[in-house]
Amino acid sequence: MALQGISVVELAGLAPGPFCGMVLADFGARVIRVDRPGSRYDLSGLARGKRSLALDLKQPRGVAVLRRLCAKSDVLLEPFRSGVMERLQLGPEILQRENPRLIYARLSGFGQSGSFSRLAGHDINYLALSGVLSKIGRSDENPYAPLNLLADFAGGGLMCALGIIMALFERTRSGKGQVIDANMVEGTAYLSSFLWKTQKLNLWKAPRGQNMLDGGAPFYTTYRTADGEFMAVGAIEPQFYELLIKGLELKPDELPNQMSMNDWPEMKKKFADVFAKKTKAEWCQIFDGTNACVTPVLTFEEVVSHDHNKERGSFITSEERDVSPRPAPLLSDTPAVPSFKRDPFVGEHTEEILKEFGFSLKEIDQLTSDKIIESHKVKAGL
Repeated sequence: MALQGISVVELAGLAPGPFCGMVLADFGARVIRVDRPGSRYDLSGLARGKRSLALDLKQPRGVAVLRRLCAKSDVLLEPFRSGVMERLQLGPEILQRENPRLIYARLSGFGQSGSFSRLAGHDINYLALSGVLSKIGRSDENPYAPLNLLADFAGGGLMCALGIIMALFERTRSGKGQVIDANMVEGTAYLSSFLWKTQKLNLWKAPRGQNMLDGGAPFYTTYRTADGEFMAVGAIEPQFYELLIKGLELKPDELPNQMSMNDWPEMKKKFADVFAKKTKAEWCQIFDGTNACVTPVLTFEEVVSHDHNKERGSFITSEERDVSPRPAPLLSDTPAVPSFKRDPFVGEHTEEILKEFGFSLKEIDQLTSDKIIESHKVKAGL
């Protein structure tokens, strides 16, 4: 795989960090998740392909163990607020002095500097501070976050993974690692570059929810069907819009101009009335195979069995019968080969990992006795 031979130490955290680590693991990196002792299960749900080491970083000897791991690793991924790692004596100045090739990835909400850098927050807060939240929502409603996907996973975890890949590539030339300041506010803002760069094109001149791409246009929104399901419409271009009108069995000469914004509210009502007369399956029969840009809004239960997704193998099933998306993008020569095994228990691989990093049995026993580490071996067959 593309990241074969790359070793990553991931300090356990909430959603963005585990997702970043899972992306790296999916594409071949050896990812060690450092968990806090005292728990049995990882609650992130994003531990695929990783191994777990339970280590108490509040103890100086626990810190020393992590430093030994980082001295022989390619990447450290830490998810804490600014200053936490420095207080633990695990800041980049120390770890990169011991391993100049180490890529030190810092994934936080607000970044390593600035007046908000040490404050708590969640996806919705980062989305708000990025400016993006102000653009999302219906015109007569409060802004709303699209789950916790944009800031946590796109602006945070995925952007951090991109930074790590770029730093690994640069290291092939300089031989040195570097510090990555990945944060969800700036990552999400960067994702929204299109919104910023198109402000002069009148794409966003109307209030939120009344523009072409934010739900204001009758040809770029969702509609409820007769069975309470939904269809998504994205017929922007004239040739696609023409096919939409044809599928709805409306007469073009009786409709206002497609881009007449003043007529959009009435047009949405007309389209909604038509969509409400047939079920989702019936609309799929009409629009599937056409370029009308009309697709069903699939549930998680439906998406796996959809013909297109089955043909591409877009979803995978683990040995525990859990379904999840196949890693993307699909590389032609070195595609991701995700693990189909169950997620590791906290501390399941503690002894195994420490032995690999040169710890003796005597050291491991002493660390266990002193409660610096925890080991939860799993019996064969589990």
